[in-house]
Amino acid sequence: MKKIKMIVGLGNSFHKYYETRHNVGFWFVNMLSDFYKSSLKLKKRFLGFISSIKLNNNKIYLLRPNLFMNLNGNSVYALSSFYKIKLSEILIVRDELDLLPGVLKIKIGKSYNGHNGVKSIINTFKNKSTFMQLNIGIGRPELKKNISNFVLSNPGIIEKKMIIKAILEFIFLTKDNIYKKDFLKNKKIVLNK
Repeated sequence: MKKIKMIVGLGNSFHKYYETRHNVGFWFVNMLSDFYKSSLKLKKRFLGFISSIKLNNNKIYLLRPNLFMNLNGNSVYALSSFYKIKLSEILIVRDELDLLPGVLKIKIGKSYNGHNGVKSIINTFKNKSTFMQLNIGIGRPELKKNISNFVLSNPGIIEKKMIIKAILEFIFLTKDNIYKKDFLKNKKIVLNK
């Protein structure tokens, strides 16, 4: 059984972006590290904040890159190459326009679906194997031209509560099993409003 050895939360690592929709991957990794009482520490050699958790003798590295979104791949590659972790052993956590707030869904494949953080990761790996993404719904603006402003703005109070609640549900649902790819495969959270 193949396992997850690294979980990466994508985002823009500057304070003004922290509360934005584009940074929900950071929220996830922060909440996961809090859940397992493992504090993230800045490691310059890995261009990001890292920690690790151990579940049933399986070590999982947690990473929050300390870069702009479109450069996240450099941090992911630095940590994964040091610990000899393949792309197929990484769970990438990112925002998703095509899912509503309160919806989380695991996706398996090789594509980035327009997400520059995921594109950056794919471009840094020579072996283009399939990998897992945990897509966190943020919804979509009414006008396509507003997407950039939308993802870089803060969600409303109700939206944020739904996103955080869905993240917590996912963490509880996968408790002690988050390293098992087969366990994660069809996981989906849909909150009732």
